[in-house]
Amino acid sequence: MFKPLAQKILDPARGDRMFRIAVWVSALLLPLVMIGFFLQLGWSSAPAWREFGLSLLWSSEWDPVANRFGALPAIVGTLLTTGIAIVAATPPAFIIALYLVDAPPWIGRPLSQALDLLAAIPSVIYGMWGLFVLVPVMQNHVQPFLADTLRLKHLPFVGEYFNGFGILTAGIILALMILPYISAIMRDVFRMTPPMLRESAYGIGCTRWETAAHIVMRYGARGLLGGVFVGLGRALGETMAVLFVIGNVAMLPDSIFAGGTTIAATLANNFAEADGLLRHVLFALGLVLLVMSFAVQLIAQSCLTATAAARGEER
Repeated sequence: MFKPLAQKILDPARGDRMFRIAVWVSALLLPLVMIGFFLQLGWSSAPAWREFGLSLLWSSEWDPVANRFGALPAIVGTLLTTGIAIVAATPPAFIIALYLVDAPPWIGRPLSQALDLLAAIPSVIYGMWGLFVLVPVMQNHVQPFLADTLRLKHLPFVGEYFNGFGILTAGIILALMILPYISAIMRDVFRMTPPMLRESAYGIGCTRWETAAHIVMRYGARGLLGGVFVGLGRALGETMAVLFVIGNVAMLPDSIFAGGTTIAATLANNFAEADGLLRHVLFALGLVLLVMSFAVQLIAQSCLTATAAARGEER
């Protein structure tokens, strides 16, 4: 009785069909989930779009009492903090990854493990550290140094410093959060470079930097670019770490030292008690954030495809 059943289960052709079906179901699940996100957010935010139209995107007013809302401060804060994070995190991530590849095993292995552990720290821990450690440092040392010592306060969009909270502090927190992700990916890309290429470069007299710039970076250009976009996507939707240090002011920031907000921070601050039109506006902000994240992924794929085409590689 059980022997024919076992033969059917262990039949290679039947196993191939079952595996093919499982693969197709798994592959179709991803676009279905993505479509579900768009449909749910679009349906829930429809009253807000009917009330405000596309002006919701460029209005800067946020007055829940009068039911007047604008998404521009949150959008600008999201883009500013993400931009600061990427600019601040990418160079040190590259240097750390390059060092870990060539470091002796007795120090390279522990540092690599520490780098991987940093990526596993919850974002709320970064936020608490930022609130109690980074904010006082920014208020008492970094912001006065930038504004007064370097005279940057006379430049546009820098201005006077305040209490340590603000766009710049949130960007630095995000940079610390995404640095392990970017660096770990870059480290793995560097390790994929064939040793023969590196040794050949050293053999003709190239320095370590020349080898990294002309051999390693060119060989792993797609991987390095992918690591940067992974960090970008991670920073774009971060909530808790930013919530602690950005100031949570629903106004357009007039300087990098000023307080502000992001889309994710606005959702976390207001969603639990939101009702009526405010709730629909928050769903609209969620839809905007989803579109921004989706756009980042499309840009990333386009850049990777263009890089592969320029190098004559198959995508």
